[in-house]
Parts: sequence; structure tokens; C-alpha cells
Amino acid sequence: MAKQLLEGIRVVDFTWHLTGPLTTKHLSDLGAEVIIVESRHRPGWSRGKPLSGSNDQYCSSKLSATINTRTPEGLDLVKKLIARSDVVAENFAGGAMERMGLGYEVLKEIKPDIIMLSTSMQGQTGPHFNHPGSGHKLTALAGFSNILGWPDREPGWIAAYTDFIAPRYNIIAIMAALEYRRRTGKGQYLDMSQYEAGMQFMGPLILDYAVNNRIKGRNGNKCDYAAPNNAYRCQGEDRWCAITVFTDEEWESLCNVMGKPVLKDDPKFATLTARKKNEEELDKLVNDWTSGHTAEEVMNMLQAAGVAAGVVETGEDLLDKDPQFKHRKTFVQLEYPGGEKYRTQMGSHFLMSKYTPDMRRAPLLGEHNDYVLKELLGIPDDEYDKLVKAEVVD
Repeated sequence: MAKQLLEGIRVVDFTWHLTGPLTTKHLSDLGAEVIIVESRHRPGWSRGKPLSGSNDQYCSSKLSATINTRTPEGLDLVKKLIARSDVVAENFAGGAMERMGLGYEVLKEIKPDIIMLSTSMQGQTGPHFNHPGSGHKLTALAGFSNILGWPDREPGWIAAYTDFIAPRYNIIAIMAALEYRRRTGKGQYLDMSQYEAGMQFMGPLILDYAVNNRIKGRNGNKCDYAAPNNAYRCQGEDRWCAITVFTDEEWESLCNVMGKPVLKDDPKFATLTARKKNEEELDKLVNDWTSGHTAEEVMNMLQAAGVAAGVVETGEDLLDKDPQFKHRKTFVQLEYPGGEKYRTQMGSHFLMSKYTPDMRRAPLLGEHNDYVLKELLGIPDDEYDKLVKAEVVD
């Protein structure tokens, strides 16, 4: 069997909710041994989510050990595991690990070259360091909600956007820390603020305020420098295609594809300024045309003509119909005990010419207790049985 990319790296995973599990999931899929520390009294957040299949999505290739860290014996077991590991990852509210007795100052006494990642809402310092929460709230705090929706309506809502931004930076930071340790023999503490990680995507709006004292508001599907720019109804039930025209040349191409070349020279639409001024009428003209075609037909015709267009895809489209995803084998099918199979979209987000990740199913709760406690920590069978009876290992 070929050696895995991160083989030999062991991660103790205390992560909770989306950001943390998604961070460590990419490490485990690349061959790191990621051990989730959870318990039956407090299983990982991702377990038992009926609509999302979160555990299957975010915990692939990991191991699970159920250790009750609220007991002195359980805490001692975890410390012994950390002493045999390379990375500790957690995404509780700031200060939570210290209260558990597992802060970085404690961990580096156990293992001086340990790398610890804390990826919390707003970092481990400052007046709001201990605010609990998730990306659902942080998306609003970081300003994204204020620019989503229509001018005459309340702010829009998007999924936990920042929860999917922070993991990328977490992974880069962990890899950099591992390389630093390889060169120097020193570990370090990584303090990630998901708030700050998301903020950079608001950079143009912050700059606009700093330079022009202008506050960006909600603009629906409109764009200041594109017209038409909208999602247009197509044939079929709730089928749409998004179309964006930036230049006059693209506008001419759209007119030709629509079979209405006369519109190119219409004073109401000949320039971007004119198209923006008459955008409502323009949207109606485009919508009248798209409604006579399938979303796929609209997309293909316009892309061939050099106009930006894309089907507004549903879950069915993504999983079963998208030819690009099929070609790149984006969705991976994994099999669970009993023969149940599950497709997950959370495979590798990139392809490497010299390495193919070996993605495995998510672990059952406590599935690897024997391996972690008996093999890694060397606990004899009789002592292990006592720990189970005392619900230290549960």
C-alpha cells in the first residue's frame, strides 16, 4: 500500500461544529491519524443530524474514542494520548480548554513540541474572546448579512459562511507549523479568529468606506458594473439560469444568441449606463427569452458565445447530473457496516498528480476505543474493563 501524504502525523481532535471537524477532516483524508475525543454523554455535534449527514461529511477517515474528560481519570487518559501526538485541535469558545485543564501551557509541559490549534469565533484574546457561537451568527457579525437581499427588505441570511472559510486557513497554519517543527524541533500555538478570517472577504467594502465614506447596502441581484445581471426563469419547475453581462461586446453576443440583434443599437440598451437605467425592462426581455429554453440550453448557448452564464443547480443537479463533478469523481461513495452506502461531496477539493487520497467512512461512536486505549496507550484489559465500568471510557 502506498504511503499516505500525512502518514505518521497524529491529531487529537476535540473539535465541535462545522469549522473544526472540516479542518481535521482534510488532514485525515490525506493520511493523518485523527482521533476524535468524544463521549456518549457528549457525542460530537455532527452526530445525529438527520438532514445534513454531517458526521459522514466532516468526519471521514477519522477514528473515534469515547473518553469522559470530566473525570480525572479521563483527563489523564487524554493527556497520555496528547503525549503521543503531534497536533491538538479544538474550536470551543475562548478559554474552554483552559477550564478543562488542557490549555496550551499545560499541553506543552506534556509534549514540548506539540502544535495546538484553537479556532474560535473571535480568537483567544480581546473583550469578546469567550463568545460562543457558530458561523450562522458570525456571518451576520462579519457584515455578510447586511449585503444579502433586497434594498426594501430586511437583511438576508446565508448558511454558516465563515465556517467554510476558516478551515482553509487552519489547514495552512497547521501545515506551516509542522514544517516549522520539522526544521526547528519546536511546536507552537495557533490562535485562529474565524471573525478575522471572514473579514478579508469584506475588504472592498471596508476600503470603499475608508476612502469614500460609503456604506454598502443590499442590492438584490443587481451589480453596479454589469447589466443584465440576474437569475432568469427557464423551462421546467423552478429552473433558473444566472446571466451576467459586463461589456458592450458581451451584450452584443447576448443579443445575437437571443435572436434579437436589433437590441444592440437600441439607445435604451446600447451602453452599460443605458442598460442600468432601463434594467427592469432589460430583465423582462431576457426573461422572456430564457423562459422558452431549459436552463442547460441557455447556459451552453451563452457560454459558447462568451457570455457568463450558469445553471442555478439543485442538490439533484449537483449529485446526479453535473458532468464536471462526474468527470472529476467529486462525490465519493463510502460503505458502512451492514452494507449501507453513502455518497459524500466532501472528497478532496484538489487533485494531485503524484498522490491519491484514500478516503474512508466516518467512524462509529467509540469504534476505535480498543486501538486508542489498548494499543496506543497500552492499557491492560482488566484496567480497561474497570474504566468502562466507571464510565471513564463510555
